[in-house]
Amino acid sequence: MKLLKYSHLNVLLISVIVFLFSCQKREQNKMEVTNEITAVINKIERVEPPNWFVGFKDTSLQLLVKENNIGDAIPSISYEGVTIEKVHKARSNNYLFIDLKIASSTEAGKFNIDFTFADGTKKTHTYELKSRDKKSDDFIGFNSSDAIYLITPDRFANGDDSNNINTALKETDIDRSDNYKRHGGDIQGIINHIDYISDLGFTTVWPTPVLLNDMAESSYHGYAITDYYKVDSRFGNLSEYKELADKLREKDMKLIMDQVANHCGIGHWWMEDLPFGDWLNNQKNYEDNIDNWNNETNIGSNHRRTTNQDIYVSKADLKGNNEGWFTPAMPDLNQRNPFLAKYIIQNSIWWIETLGLGGIRQDTYPYPDKNFMSDWAGAIMSEYPNFSIVGEEWSYNPLIVGYWQRGANNRDGYESNLKSPMDFPMQKAIVEGINEDESWDKGLIKLYEGLANDFHYASPKDVFIFLDNHDKTRVFTELWEDISKVKMGLSYMLTLPRIPQIYYGTEILMNDSANPGDHGLIRSDFPGGFKDDAVNSFTGEGLNEYQKDMQSFITKVLNYRKDSKAIHDGKTIHFAPFMGTYFLFRTKGDETVVNIINKNVEPITIDLKRFIEVGLDGRTLKNIITGDTFIWGNEIHLTEKGSVLLTTKI
Repeated sequence: MKLLKYSHLNVLLISVIVFLFSCQKREQNKMEVTNEITAVINKIERVEPPNWFVGFKDTSLQLLVKENNIGDAIPSISYEGVTIEKVHKARSNNYLFIDLKIASSTEAGKFNIDFTFADGTKKTHTYELKSRDKKSDDFIGFNSSDAIYLITPDRFANGDDSNNINTALKETDIDRSDNYKRHGGDIQGIINHIDYISDLGFTTVWPTPVLLNDMAESSYHGYAITDYYKVDSRFGNLSEYKELADKLREKDMKLIMDQVANHCGIGHWWMEDLPFGDWLNNQKNYEDNIDNWNNETNIGSNHRRTTNQDIYVSKADLKGNNEGWFTPAMPDLNQRNPFLAKYIIQNSIWWIETLGLGGIRQDTYPYPDKNFMSDWAGAIMSEYPNFSIVGEEWSYNPLIVGYWQRGANNRDGYESNLKSPMDFPMQKAIVEGINEDESWDKGLIKLYEGLANDFHYASPKDVFIFLDNHDKTRVFTELWEDISKVKMGLSYMLTLPRIPQIYYGTEILMNDSANPGDHGLIRSDFPGGFKDDAVNSFTGEGLNEYQKDMQSFITKVLNYRKDSKAIHDGKTIHFAPFMGTYFLFRTKGDETVVNIINKNVEPITIDLKRFIEVGLDGRTLKNIITGDTFIWGNEIHLTEKGSVLLTTKI
């Protein structure tokens, strides 16, 4: 019995010793993988993304590593929660792609990635995982309660003269007399005038791209990106970009980032050493003709965007749209390459986190591989369920535009995951309908029937509406420089179940009438944004009475719209045009907004009994612009051509 008792004690003692040794061993292992960094070491030319974040739903990360002969090296990492899953070599031996897994328990911190070569030499890169500023669900995108101010930064305001020229870049000219040269506007110029934008009533700012465009000419517009992780120094730096986002948030405003997944600029750093043979579409043609590269040798896009939906499409036509280059200066990216696809998705997520974005605008949406675009938008919306993306589909056919919206009942089963397509069809309908003389099938009926097409959209209030932008003739020019027409168009757009966008300068009647459609003229300098401007639109100095009146009009409509639940999310009722007038009603709860568009030059009286179903009889309404009140009775007298905006909120 005593022997048995001692045996039990021995077993117990051994168990305790084993347990203590195991704990000690685990602690040693933990210390081995912590790898505390005392000095940052960067001997690698490029590692992208330049940093990442902990706490994502998707625990995967793929690093692009660029360094001379890095394909001969074996990478290793010792950091708790981070493991190398797979290493991929590329066609070029100067690249490695490393698949990492970042466990959900991984803590923020820095760690070294060691690259060991066959001869025993080693190169090291210090990488950082950062904490996130907020949870995924707290990234709130733009919606129908917002009004978006679109800016071409180079032409808006020059807030910092010191960054105008960078002699290390290909284009160093600043020439405000040339509409296709750089003019010097920058991020600081936008920051300096946030109050102006906010006071107008806008809630969101969309600048065209500010990433590096190291191109020989026309680099001002930003759509030929040559580094997807670097702000163009002529616009400022990353700190200023972050400051812009922060300053907007302080005003309860949002920042939209303009991104380009379809193409890069031919000056992109990877064009000198492409990682794979299929990194670009038609890459072999480019490489075969690189010494004689021009419009003739380039295989350009056929721009037949309907090939994405056409059930009878030929493979040649589909390929011509998706794989042809936008221009010879804009290499077409092949998103079917899985490494490039991952690169683009991670780049978008990196910018969302880095800037705390309130949305993304994706350029040339129907040109890339459409299955990739579904994956791209899906990855973002999966991580950020309350986020917003708008895609540019330049089609005047609502069937095509609606195809790209999330939740569309597409017969081919395609799901885009895209919240907001751009409403080019309604833009065209508004301009044509306001310009045309009234008849059975022309004039205001274009607006009515354009809105009636909303049955096709999965979510009409998430469609992105505009009257002009950086690529289209300015609305003041399109509406024949008739201010009453501009007010009709703007008032209608701003009371629709839509997300509205206005281009900078519309509020002061900027135009391109001297040469309609000329991009350089469309993107003219904003008066007052540059030194020695004779007119200052920010202060009103030098503006004529019509410009000041338009500023006032937009300010009153937008500031009313900010708090109008009826416009944001109300029921919509409209009546077919009658006697040169068109009535639109938006109602929610006790609030009804009435938009009356009147094309009659002479005074006219309209019988209001036609609108009895709206239920406004005997109610007092206020004119949003003038402040005058009106009792809704049997008739209304309209004394001049234009728009009348009424509300039951007194």
